Amino acid sequence: MNAPAELANVIASQPDATLGYKAFTLGSFGFRRDEYFAHITWKTRDGRPMSHTLDVGNYLRALMRDVAWGFFYGWVNFDDVVGTVNHYQSVDLYAGSYNGTMKEAGIDLLENFPTAQIRATFEAMLDDWTNESFDPFAAPQETGSPYGRKKGNNTAKITRARELAKRCVGLKDDLRLRSDDTGAPVNRAFADVPQGQPELHPEPGFENEVHAFNLFGFLSRSQVTWNPSFTSVVKHSFMCPTTEEHILPIIHGNDRVEWFFQMTDEIHWDCGDKNTGRPMARVIMKAGDMAAMPAYCRHQGFSPKRSMLLVWENGSPSLVYEIQKGESPEIPVSF
Repeated sequence: MNAPAELANVIASQPDATLGYKAFTLGSFGFRRDEYFAHITWKTRDGRPMSHTLDVGNYLRALMRDVAWGFFYGWVNFDDVVGTVNHYQSVDLYAGSYNGTMKEAGIDLLENFPTAQIRATFEAMLDDWTNESFDPFAAPQETGSPYGRKKGNNTAKITRARELAKRCVGLKDDLRLRSDDTGAPVNRAFADVPQGQPELHPEPGFENEVHAFNLFGFLSRSQVTWNPSFTSVVKHSFMCPTTEEHILPIIHGNDRVEWFFQMTDEIHWDCGDKNTGRPMARVIMKAGDMAAMPAYCRHQGFSPKRSMLLVWENGSPSLVYEIQKGESPEIPVSF
């Protein structure tokens, strides 16, 4: 968590007398939950009241990624109606703005907020709405139920620090290798992954320059799903491997090209137009496959069993603006 809620202008009700959860307000948007659902309300530009309902487990899984990723690169669609767009100093919150039917009907709403304000509201909501038995970062088979009336909290699990190497995992003064001693046991799905490390024999004076580590072993100890970590960084080139199981809880809309290398098992991707949601492609990636998501698409993945995916990100802070001006391409390659 960052600043205390009261310092970041979080508007929240008192806990509901029956259910125990707070309701939240952010600009023209209202948020409340009951035992099964999250409800988002807003008014259209001509004043008509609107509402949208999501399964609360799905909502909390999406909210968890939006908070943990710092609103990520571009669009984080919670579903085909609500989501956020990161402008890197501010964030759009919208309902229906990237749904072709709702946009055409004029029942959408988009408002922009300073990043600190929307982050504090989302963090407070995530903390209040997540019960002690539920971990929104875990695979469904590895956590309890998100449903029912309020019972405790799970602050420790929803405030995990994102693991970001400065240069490379395992280098001196950099992100440590995962182990039993660091609280990262081998996941149930990767019990057969070898844990040995490569031998290194650098010349004297190059001990912090020549490096290698067992990436498969590192990923086999991931305690979360659909949460890319930085394992190596070269200028703006970020290698972001992750383990995936069940469904990517958000529909990611790209503001830059994103490369995928399927390292184990398989993931099925539904791809659509970023602005309208119109279906564009169905991509089935098996071990050894590579694909790239162009900057004009949105995508959601389905992993039938826990798999390993290497995501390559161009983290240049100017790239999104170069694409908007037509100075950089929306596609990965031209033949």
